[in-house]
Amino acid sequence: MIPEFEPHPLLKNGHAMTIAAALVPRKFKIQPAEARRFKVEEGSFLLGHCHWQPRKRRDAPVLVLVHGLEGSSDSNYMRGIAEKAFHRGFHVVRLNQRNCGGTEALTPTLYNSGMSGDYRAVFEEFSNGDGFEQIFLAGYSMGGNLVTKVAGEFGASVPKALRGVCAVCPALDLAACADALERTENYLYQRRFVSGLMERYARKQKMFPDRYRLNGLGPVRTVRQFDDVITAPQFGYRDAQDYYEHVGAKRVAAQIRVPFLMITAQDDPFVPYASFVAAKISGNPAIRFIAPLHGGHCGFISKHFGPERFWAEQRLVDFCQEHAAG
Repeated sequence: MIPEFEPHPLLKNGHAMTIAAALVPRKFKIQPAEARRFKVEEGSFLLGHCHWQPRKRRDAPVLVLVHGLEGSSDSNYMRGIAEKAFHRGFHVVRLNQRNCGGTEALTPTLYNSGMSGDYRAVFEEFSNGDGFEQIFLAGYSMGGNLVTKVAGEFGASVPKALRGVCAVCPALDLAACADALERTENYLYQRRFVSGLMERYARKQKMFPDRYRLNGLGPVRTVRQFDDVITAPQFGYRDAQDYYEHVGAKRVAAQIRVPFLMITAQDDPFVPYASFVAAKISGNPAIRFIAPLHGGHCGFISKHFGPERFWAEQRLVDFCQEHAAG
């Protein structure tokens, strides 16, 4: 029985919850991590921060975490989940997506919401290379779309070592999310995302001036504009809409057969609840779909203290433990 989400009484507004989750300082008690590079493509690597159980036991389950847009392995929810899972006996890997967490030099490419192959490569390295037999994937927001896409692409051919997948507020329909960000009340989120994306792009341009240009781009004030003039052409898509249609996990969610936990909030400011209804997520028996009225975007700060304060993190770790052998 999954405990009902009871929001903090001051955070029953989706915007308040979203902002509080991003800004409230947190302290974490977890052993130092070991840095590790994962080759995901010729010339491209991801940097992970690995919290290993003693002696790197092969019988302990591995939880691989993927952050959201403009996040990193140091995002609060990444550290919060890592702390909870590690103390339950999991090895935990906090992954940076390409270019994130100061890793621009590890790949000549940008990053996008369709790079599910990166996480299949990490999974295969842990499974076939390291010999781990119980591996879980979990992602927030953009990372949620990526791990959902991985699960859907496996379809019925789920590798034995993949025991479960979790997604919190996954951006399954990127066009709907981009449209939502353009609402007046979402101006601050839009500005923050675009500012971060453009700063990252400028750093890439300095590193790879022959590959990226700054002149002639025109004004970029929205995520959709960024994807129109930068992401789409860099990855061979016609425009932002073409990119969104190809990389959104809504296209493959019906094919998911691995045990899957999906959590979203009906008051998420820019991942519309309607997109989950349209994708018929609740109709897939492999997916345990939970959608409280409140929670904001990846917030879920509850009225309770202790481990239950960050409710979605606790549910994710509970789910993984439920599906781990031994």
